[in-house]
Amino acid sequence: MNSVSQGGTGKFVVTSVSSDAHMWNLVFLQLLLEEHGGQVVNLGACTPDELIISECIRVRPDTLVISTVNGHGHIDGLRLIRKIRQNAELAHLRVVIGGKLGIHGSRHGGFGAELVANGYDAVFEADGEFNQFLDCLGLLPSTPKQIPAPRAWSI
Repeated sequence: MNSVSQGGTGKFVVTSVSSDAHMWNLVFLQLLLEEHGGQVVNLGACTPDELIISECIRVRPDTLVISTVNGHGHIDGLRLIRKIRQNAELAHLRVVIGGKLGIHGSRHGGFGAELVANGYDAVFEADGEFNQFLDCLGLLPSTPKQIPAPRAWSI
């Protein structure tokens, strides 16, 4: 899937990690971001790292949003963010990841600090609060459009 929508609040690339074949989470995120005025390019499930990187260079999003529900987001997410941060054109791209990052879901909840230390701007571990996610992206009406410091939420 590679669908593009129009909006006016921000430009987002939404994708999963390469090993995640789930699509419903990406459709939900696309609709959520569109509802808040975002322009979304949805790369779909099982997206190879190289395609994510090339599309981010082509599209120039404000934020790359990575969602995963297969339990391997921590492993694939680390590999992906390292590649993104090594690319001079994407070194400063705002990147967030969320979902089921490990096989134990919210029972583990310890991946956020490592993912942030490796370059993610925010991490949303299983059972996330959508208002915190939207606030992080600057999409809540009451929040100013400034980028918060990198942090990991375990909600």
